[in-house]
Order: sequence, then structure tokens, then C-alpha cells
Amino acid sequence: MTADEIIQKGKEVIRIESEAVSNLTSSIDSEFVKAVEVIYNSKGRVVLSGMGKSGLIARKIVATLNSTGTAAIYLHPTDALHGDLGMVRQEDVVILISKSGNTEEISNLIPMLKRLKVTLIAMSGNKNSKLGNECDIFLNISVKEEACPYDLAPTASTTATLAMGDALSIALLQMRGFTAEDFAYLHPGGSLGKRLSLEIKEIMIREDKIPKVLESTSIKDVILEITSKRLGTTTVVNESGKLTGVITDGDLRRLLERTLDIKDLTAKDIMTRNPKVMKENYLASFALQQMENFKITAMIIIDDKSRPIGIIHLHDLINLGLRQR
Repeated sequence: MTADEIIQKGKEVIRIESEAVSNLTSSIDSEFVKAVEVIYNSKGRVVLSGMGKSGLIARKIVATLNSTGTAAIYLHPTDALHGDLGMVRQEDVVILISKSGNTEEISNLIPMLKRLKVTLIAMSGNKNSKLGNECDIFLNISVKEEACPYDLAPTASTTATLAMGDALSIALLQMRGFTAEDFAYLHPGGSLGKRLSLEIKEIMIREDKIPKVLESTSIKDVILEITSKRLGTTTVVNESGKLTGVITDGDLRRLLERTLDIKDLTAKDIMTRNPKVMKENYLASFALQQMENFKITAMIIIDDKSRPIGIIHLHDLINLGLRQR
């Protein structure tokens, strides 16, 4: 194949799969409403089962449901017939996935599941199939064609199935009133959980590690404070400890470009007044956003009396993975 032919084939696959997903809108009907309502009102879990590629898609749908507030598990159809059926309870809802609707391993599960009196939802491309006839609810995931030129490898059909699973998950999320805070609770690890839950007070530099000088401090000692605390800045406070300004290493460079006669200058003479500040109960991700908006590298954290109680540095927040990609 030439480079042009490879590009054309890639575009054709994307076209076929995007049309398969787009055509699913006609399947969001009363049966879809029933499926969402049954799962929402269930006191149990959602159990998904599928063979081969359908099984892989089922696992992904399980992950999406779990992460958005709907408890779900995957049941391998073969293992189910050898003991794992014991994980299914009467209050559960079972979703069986099969493009043809006649997959042997899935079909063999149906009578066993009916004995448990669970609600069965078929996710299939064939209404006139074993699944279509035996299940309580039918979600149509039929596609016009597979991206595979031999119509053998499930491609467009698995993409459509995945999209239908996402549609179920998000509809349930909204019915449950699932919030960003709920999401953070279920995603405590990684950059996502940190963006949604990590507060400034959990990561800020505190106490004697905060660079701090009095308004009357000499420029020489200001330089020593900034250098020793290694944050490229220092807070400036008055005699009562209230924050009155900030000095950065950039301020010092600009000062030295103007004059070398600094022996009579104090922190008050060169500090930036009214620096950007924040309270400790804000999300660290919001602090990062504000620091990038104002193009500053450090944010001073103050208490109710405007006294500096902490400081956070831009690079630390980025290293924590808080920047959205």
C-alpha cells in the first residue's frame, strides 16, 4: 500500500465507526429509558457479561459505571457456568452483550439467570435473536458495517457498544446527582483526583520554612532570606505580623540594574504591595489556575488576620500533576 492508500484506509475506518456511533441516537428510546430506570432503582449491582471483544467492552463499561457512582462487576460467561454465577444476586441487574445475540456462552447463561429472577438487559445488534427474545429490555447496538473489510473483526460494533455503555453511565450519573466531589472521592489517586480534592492546606509550605522578613529588613538580609528558602520570593510583614508585601528575585535583579547603592534600602522600599493571596481551604488546582492567570510563581496563603501561614510554588503544583492536559 502507498502512503496515500494507508491514509485513505485510516480515514475510512474513522468514517465507518463515527457513523456507527452517530446512528445510535435512534436507539436512545423507551427501552433505553427502561434500562436506566431499572438500574437506578435497583438495590444491587450491574453485572455485565460478554465473550471475546464484547467481554473487553463489558469490562470498560464496568469501569465507567463504577467511576460514576453505579456499582458494577464483570462476569465471564464461561466462568459463570463453573461457579462464578454465585456472585449474582436477585437484586442485581444483568447486561448481556452479544453482537449477534446468539453467542453460545451468553445464551447458556440466560436460563440460569432467569432462575435468579434478575432483570436482564440485552445489548445486541439483533432483535430477533436469543437475547432479543429472552431478555426484559433490549438495547439496539446494530451497525451497518464493520470497519474490517471481511466483516470478521468486531470494530464498528464494539465502538457502538462502548458508546451505548457510556450513554447509560452518564444518564445514571445525572439521575443520581453525582457531583465533581463524588467523582473525586472515587478517584483519590492520580492527577484527576488531586485536581478535584487536594486542598492548599495539605501541601503548602508552613511555619519557619516560609520566607519572611520585616518591612525594616535590609536588602542584604532580604537576599539571604530568599536564597536560603529557595522559593525565589519572600513575604514582607509589619511588626504585628500582617502581610504587607512580597519581594521576588526578579524585583532584586531589577533593583540592581538601576543602582548598586542598596545599603540604606529596606524591604519596605522595594516590596510589591497588595500581593496575590489565598486562603488554605481552596483547592490546589484553583491556586494553580490563579497563579497561571496572574503569571506568578508563588502564592501566599494567609489566615483571617492577613498573616502569612503558608506558601505554595507553581512548580510544586505542576509536579503534583495538577495541570490539566
